Amino acid sequence: MAAVEKRRPAVAPAASFPDSGRPAVSRTAAATESEEDFLRQVGVTEMLRAALLKVLEARPEEPIAFLAHYFENMGLRSPANGGAGEPPGQLLLQQQRLGRALWHLRLAHHSQRTAFNNNVGVAYECLSASGRKKKPGLDGRTYSELLKRICRDGEAPEEVVAPLLHKIQCRDHEAVPLDVFRAGMLTCFVLLEFVARAGALYQLLEDPTLAVADRRVGQAVLDTLEGALQASDGAAVPACFLEAGSRLGPDSLALAMDRALVARRPSSPMTREEFLEKAAALFIAKVKPVG
Repeated sequence: MAAVEKRRPAVAPAASFPDSGRPAVSRTAAATESEEDFLRQVGVTEMLRAALLKVLEARPEEPIAFLAHYFENMGLRSPANGGAGEPPGQLLLQQQRLGRALWHLRLAHHSQRTAFNNNVGVAYECLSASGRKKKPGLDGRTYSELLKRICRDGEAPEEVVAPLLHKIQCRDHEAVPLDVFRAGMLTCFVLLEFVARAGALYQLLEDPTLAVADRRVGQAVLDTLEGALQASDGAAVPACFLEAGSRLGPDSLALAMDRALVARRPSSPMTREEFLEKAAALFIAKVKPVG
């Protein structure tokens, strides 16, 4: 009888079961899961997500440089870092916080309401970080210093913005709540844009050879601007005053200028500084003082 060779079925390698009774996960998968858990636990995942959202909000021309500045300006947001420079480095620490707050405030234009308000909250948190001997919160001195920095960096003439700062500043040791902080920041940025637009308007009135404008024409334009602002008296948001000024059409301005020239009254020059100061005064008159 011929010998019959029996073939044994191939046996799959036995799975390794730990004490818990479940199959062991491969080392590669376990390492990947462990790395993801680590990044999530230390906050890196959320931090990168927030950074990418900021890029999408701001849409900068140079995203890599933007991200570099973003991470550089994150250092002092946490109250845990508040006492790093106390007491000898307190002034330097304060200037760093002001710089970081200002950077966040500039990430989005004030017309992007949601993004701007979010950035205002981040700036407020940055400035409210406490040191070892300080309670968390924002005082009037820091708030007023930031307002001055915004106006100075916006290159607005000091005599133009001084009346606004006087209206919306707080006392040095006064606690500044978030809603007051937000209103002050918004008002400051809107005024800077209002002044910039007034400057562009003055260029249309200016005699290029004399570098001044006819006072009759300048005053007629200011009167027209005042009428537009008065039409928005019911609005409580500073941006509405900016929109009111933007609604000045070329027809209404041309008509006002023609009337001024037809009057044929004696006139004198109006400088750019005078025009900007008077235009800003119209805006500031609509702003409600703090407190």
